[in-house]
Amino acid sequence: MTELAELNYAQRERLAFIDFCLQFIGQLARADLVNHFKTGLASCSRDLTLYKELAPNNMTLKHETKQYYRTNEFQPVFEHNPEAILGSLCRGFGDGISQGINPSEKCIDATRLIHPDSDVIATLMRAINNRHAISCDYISLTSGESSREIIPHAIANNGQRWHVRAFDKKSKEFRDFVCTRLQNVTEIQKPIATMQAGEYDKQWHNIISIDLAVHPTVKHPKAIELDFGMSGGILHLEVREALLGYLMRQWNVDCSSNAMLTGGEHHLWLKNIVELGGLSCLKIAPGYKESE
Repeated sequence: MTELAELNYAQRERLAFIDFCLQFIGQLARADLVNHFKTGLASCSRDLTLYKELAPNNMTLKHETKQYYRTNEFQPVFEHNPEAILGSLCRGFGDGISQGINPSEKCIDATRLIHPDSDVIATLMRAINNRHAISCDYISLTSGESSREIIPHAIANNGQRWHVRAFDKKSKEFRDFVCTRLQNVTEIQKPIATMQAGEYDKQWHNIISIDLAVHPTVKHPKAIELDFGMSGGILHLEVREALLGYLMRQWNVDCSSNAMLTGGEHHLWLKNIVELGGLSCLKIAPGYKESE
């Protein structure tokens, strides 16, 4: 009996595609493998035979349609992550390196802001990995365009846009910069000062424990408990301090001390807000007051 661990990566990827199609589409044909992986019919037949060996009861062939169908006894061979599943259904399974995206009409993702330019991402990641600074022109909402020299150490999606966490030589502190607002980005290939390195970014490395409760104004709290997978009406999360404000704003969490915000848009309340004390990252959070 063949074991998955004995197979090479390419074989496992093709078998995972078969497994995915059977579980979430309900069927597939040899042509699906040919079109997706650009392989020959003989190779696809071997993959289907191998999958049948690994999971004899998962699929059945109907000769009249030349399609393989999911059986009622189906048990997945691979563990498919829910987030990856939905992304695959929206944009196409296993598209590989830099291949185009084929949007689905049956599974629609949220509309998002544009992604940063690939050259900007590449320069940022090289600088992060090499512990170098970058020079750039940055366009801020408050001060407009200015030349900057920053030392990046991580990039993150805050739920709306990608930003880079970096030491800013101008303000002499660690800050967030929106990646799409970076222009004329160049890696500065020389050593950085010790205190400008990412390990000295206290807000980034400080992990905050938060307790989110259903907002008391919600008429049917069970619905929100199901939305967020709550246990005992509470969702406990560990969040980087530098990212906490973004999460509270994205989820529209009431961050007032006594859940005072009204309106149907607030489904959650930051229950342990008083225990957290004053956190500058929460200035952008709904209902937060610095005196709390």
